[in-house]
Amino acid sequence: MSSASPKSGESSASVVGQRPRTVWLPGLAFCTAGMTVATLVASVLPAVSPLMVAIVLGAVVANTLPVPAGLAPGIALAARRVLRIGIVLLGLQVGLQDILGLGLPMVLTVVATVGIGLLVTVWAGARLGVPPAQRLLIACGFSICGAAAVAAVDGVTDAEEEDVALAVGLVVLFGTLMIPLVPAASGLLGLTEHQAGLWAGAATHEVAQVVAIGGTLGSGALTVAVVAKLARVLMLAPVMTVLAWRTRRAAGATDGHAGTLPPLVPLFVVGFVAMLLLASTGRVPAPVLEGARTLESMVLATAMFALGLGVRVRALLGVGVRPVVLGALSTVVVAGTALVGVLLAS
Repeated sequence: MSSASPKSGESSASVVGQRPRTVWLPGLAFCTAGMTVATLVASVLPAVSPLMVAIVLGAVVANTLPVPAGLAPGIALAARRVLRIGIVLLGLQVGLQDILGLGLPMVLTVVATVGIGLLVTVWAGARLGVPPAQRLLIACGFSICGAAAVAAVDGVTDAEEEDVALAVGLVVLFGTLMIPLVPAASGLLGLTEHQAGLWAGAATHEVAQVVAIGGTLGSGALTVAVVAKLARVLMLAPVMTVLAWRTRRAAGATDGHAGTLPPLVPLFVVGFVAMLLLASTGRVPAPVLEGARTLESMVLATAMFALGLGVRVRALLGVGVRPVVLGALSTVVVAGTALVGVLLAS
């Protein structure tokens, strides 16, 4: 990992002589600029999400240009705290009534897809010899909601930045491959537009990738695809809470070290659930929801650019083939579980 992406807990000794409240401004401004470029690119490429452009753009910059070390604090802030703000705002897009509208069989399919994806990926990762942190990040990223889930796991387990970058890179790689593969496979399997949309939402890693697939399948498929995907996003709250509890337990919170551990229920998870419940009341004006959606896209794109800056091609090539095999296996397991569930639900 580059020196431009330190852990958020890095000693303040590295920024001696700078004001603590402003040391992160250059890096945050840099990430905001990256978000702006990504948004402009996405505006002329309607099938591509600003979030995906931001990740790729960040990776290109990190691997082709020198990133000054002075930008590191702001980049770390964007990759962590800014991203958590984006996750909170994402809660406004998940209405419980929309999720329940999928029907109980499809809701159970989403729960089964996430649960089986997590368990099988972690188990297979252990069999393949993939380090614990890597397999957990890959499992959550592939089973729940892509890069946002990877970063959320990092927030409650304090994973190494190199492992986070690896998981994000794999999410981008395999999720992008799903964009042409899901529509093609849906046609071969004879799925209806509705079934194909449900499958896309329940099987694909990133919300942005789901939107790209749904747009290819048709307007009817796009709506159910996004709702099915948001149902998976909803699983972020319980999974992060369980991981935070496990982290505290493993570190021995009862031995007087609780102050250094993540809270039992991370604050961004509380915020996510609060926004979800607020959206579910149906009392949030449409213009407010639309403004929040735009702000969420900007905030998450800023964070995705920061995460992309941590994707180092040489580092990815140096980890070997095992994490890549695990990513492929996880994709097959999640997609296969989702397909069986969709067919049964139909």
